[in-house]
Amino acid sequence: MAKPLQEYARKRDFNATPEPSGQGRRGKRAHALQFCIQKHDASHLHYDFRLELDGTLKSWAIPKGPSLDPKVRRLAVHVEDHPLDYANFEGHIPEGHYGAGDVIVWDRGIWEPEGDAQQAYAKGKLRFRLQGEKLGGMWNLFRTRLAGKKEQWMLVKSDDGQARSESEYNILEAQPDSVLSDRTLVPKLGAVKAKPAPRKRSATGKKAALPDLLQPQLATLVDSLPSGDWRYEVKFDGYRILARIDGDDIRLFTRNGHDWSAKMPGHLAALRELGVDSAWLDGEMVVNDEHGVADFQALQNAFDTEHDEQITYYLFDLLFLGGHDLRQVALQDRREALRRLLEHNQADNLKFSADFDQPVESLLDSACRLKLEGLIGKRVDSPYLGRRSADWVKLKCKQRQEFVIVGYTDPKGSRSGFGALLLALHDHDSGALRYAGKVGTGFSSTTLASIHARLEPLEVAKPALPKPPTGAEARGVHWLKPHLLAEVAYAQMTRDGVVRHAVFHGLRDDKPASAIDLERAMPGNTVPKSKPAKAAENFGDLRLTHPERVIDASSGITKREVAEYYADLSQWILPQLKDRPVALVRAPDGLAGELFFQKNAGQLHIANVLSYAKAEAGQAAMVINRPDTLLGAVQMNMLELHTWNATDKDFDKPDRFVLDLDPDPALPWKAMLEATQLTLTLLDELGLKVFLKTSGGKGMHVVVPLTRRAGWDEVKDFSHAIVTYLAKLFPDRLSAVSGPKNRVGRIFIDYLRNGKGATTVCAYSLRAREGLPVSVPIWREELAQLKGANQWNIANVHQRLAEVDDPWAAMGKTRQSITARMRKQLGLK
Repeated sequence: MAKPLQEYARKRDFNATPEPSGQGRRGKRAHALQFCIQKHDASHLHYDFRLELDGTLKSWAIPKGPSLDPKVRRLAVHVEDHPLDYANFEGHIPEGHYGAGDVIVWDRGIWEPEGDAQQAYAKGKLRFRLQGEKLGGMWNLFRTRLAGKKEQWMLVKSDDGQARSESEYNILEAQPDSVLSDRTLVPKLGAVKAKPAPRKRSATGKKAALPDLLQPQLATLVDSLPSGDWRYEVKFDGYRILARIDGDDIRLFTRNGHDWSAKMPGHLAALRELGVDSAWLDGEMVVNDEHGVADFQALQNAFDTEHDEQITYYLFDLLFLGGHDLRQVALQDRREALRRLLEHNQADNLKFSADFDQPVESLLDSACRLKLEGLIGKRVDSPYLGRRSADWVKLKCKQRQEFVIVGYTDPKGSRSGFGALLLALHDHDSGALRYAGKVGTGFSSTTLASIHARLEPLEVAKPALPKPPTGAEARGVHWLKPHLLAEVAYAQMTRDGVVRHAVFHGLRDDKPASAIDLERAMPGNTVPKSKPAKAAENFGDLRLTHPERVIDASSGITKREVAEYYADLSQWILPQLKDRPVALVRAPDGLAGELFFQKNAGQLHIANVLSYAKAEAGQAAMVINRPDTLLGAVQMNMLELHTWNATDKDFDKPDRFVLDLDPDPALPWKAMLEATQLTLTLLDELGLKVFLKTSGGKGMHVVVPLTRRAGWDEVKDFSHAIVTYLAKLFPDRLSAVSGPKNRVGRIFIDYLRNGKGATTVCAYSLRAREGLPVSVPIWREELAQLKGANQWNIANVHQRLAEVDDPWAAMGKTRQSITARMRKQLGLK
């Protein structure tokens, strides 16, 4: 071990503490000098400031943390050097060990010393620029003559554009959380896996700007009552709506972020009367019948006829209020604040959704006898997570489900419009649509006419079902594009997955049809971490060998779980693979073993794989178009899928190009966001429509679809010109030259992936890294909210797909080419 780390190692037992030992870091790629600041809740809360120099992190403990005020000097006690990989350490140091307590990475990035860093450090007078997620500008760190067991230094902010008065802004209070994760209090690390520990939550929340959009928290269906401290509310049969108040600008958003403000002017007026400067509220829009029971079909009619006076907005959560983010405040405190906000409300269309503390068994019995849909249970101390969570559960009185409408029958007798709707669900394993029966009751004459008007434009010649119904079931059916959803209640579902005694309740316009499958109840005494694992090792006709082999030791993920992931997401991945040559990254011995990059099928035993000879494709290539082929690749220990920019329709004409933004790993994430925005701005000026995805690693991928006209050389030259143009405009941020040495402190925009036979990781592919992150398409509007390119992984990507419409849905319909005008703008002939 290097001498500078001897003191660090002497103080620690690496068999008992999760801190990195600092061994095995030789041969790492070139990068800029990194810095990090770790918030350390040991015997006393303090901040550890670390600068990379001479192969280690020079470290200082700052009891009060950094200040942006140049008039404030912060004591910095010089401590032992730490290894470079400590910069990413978050965790719990066990009691009885040196530094026992919780650690998070409060800030990280790169530092640029002024002058010779080694000489300045030796003299005890460092001046440097920080480029971090939170801190920036010039800083000074100098040694004092103050007495102490260890050297006493001072950290002072220079008076520049990044400086702010302490009385005006305290960055430690304004931005208290980790920049690597969503931690405030970090998980407690056990011997094998990390388990989340609850955050510390204040009663008033933290000061924060009002977000433009929020994702709603969703409930998990359970089949029995969970234990613990819960409050129960009525499960409304309506539309989930979030309200954003920013002065006089009041907006109403659906769960998918669509602005429905214009549909509900009466509710905008009622919210304005609350007299709130800024807020986000969560609730449900409902129309009650004469018995006080929610009527979903009546709600639709109210929207269709623009009679919003019939609609009541039941509010059940308060997420932001008066410049404070309340999402980490306990549920019971958020709801009490909401109750106080509404206690003087006089509007009939705005109500507080009450909760009940009676025994839940009697509550559910009463709800069912009153013909309500059921109950929503919420854990009283839970935060608001903005995704599906086991902290919120739903208990249903009767079976009710959204179905995809795939056809309809002609009416009989005096009935107008149509006879019945044919229903389908996405199969849990293959992702394909499967027939799920018909619904022919629950319609009024008005809804028969209005729904029929929406069905007719969607008619197609062939069914969207791989196995459509036959015989009398299919006679006279008008088949449809699978775009519309129906809310249907039913008595039971047969073993073949067909509903019986179905009753129509309304069309749903607030959810995407692409991810609808059967909602399965989880046991009430369990907390689901991901989709339930299949017990068997068989996937259709494929028998998976060595299913228990651990692929990723850091998370314990097995080969079976990898197979389940690709089976579950085949409906998302296969459109990205269709007819497109693919290369595989294989890991026969998991991440700990050697990885293989394989471009052709070779001796691989994969069912129904398409193989193209060198003469056809210009080089050997394989294509995966089927779910069984995809799973066959998993059996061959595939983890990653990398695709060409062309398909077998014309191997010589690419149908897209990709710009891969590849950063110096020491750069802060916000540098990646800025570089992506700069790239998008240029592509906008060229008039090109673009699509984005995370790489699943450190960077971002900008994908530009093309009509098949130009050849490989022309497309590659054009993408090279884009990168060169950007690098000339921003030479301190961006590089057009490959190689680690050429991107130190910068981001290399890789255009080399646009040559024939070059590949880019496929959307929704796993990455062969710890935690098995996923490359995920995003909406452009989501870019600013991203926390990292590895934000989604094998465990949480399902929640993402269930809650967000497909950002790449329009890619296949995009028609654009490289024009003479574009070439001229970039200086090409």
